[in-house]
Amino acid sequence: MPLYQMVCVAAHFPEYHHIRELVRQSATHIMNAGGVVRKVESWGTMQLPQRMKKKRTNAYEHIGDYWTLHCDTSPQTLRSLNNFMRRDPRVLRWTVLKLGDRVEDVARQGRKLTHQSPAAADVVDL
Repeated sequence: MPLYQMVCVAAHFPEYHHIRELVRQSATHIMNAGGVVRKVESWGTMQLPQRMKKKRTNAYEHIGDYWTLHCDTSPQTLRSLNNFMRRDPRVLRWTVLKLGDRVEDVARQGRKLTHQSPAAADVVDL
């Protein structure tokens, strides 16, 4: 199963349970379809770069809750998750990035980025 990262911007509510429920429903949707949720990370509440409109209420939002979800899942489950996110009025924007076909590929790429060869250390920029 491919490894994906979903980045989501949700409408900000004074109560925390709205965002918690959105994250729980997303993770449960993936796990019920046989996928694996590897990491859920909150980036916190931030001012939006531009005002964003909620689909159903036509109200503009200026503050949003940012969060990410790393998961292994099938493309069919990803399509159904996109449909779920599209219908949810709490979601302002989201995107899904494919990190790799297998976890081993992603781990191998990370090692290449962090380790330098001895020859590369001898190169001097002028």
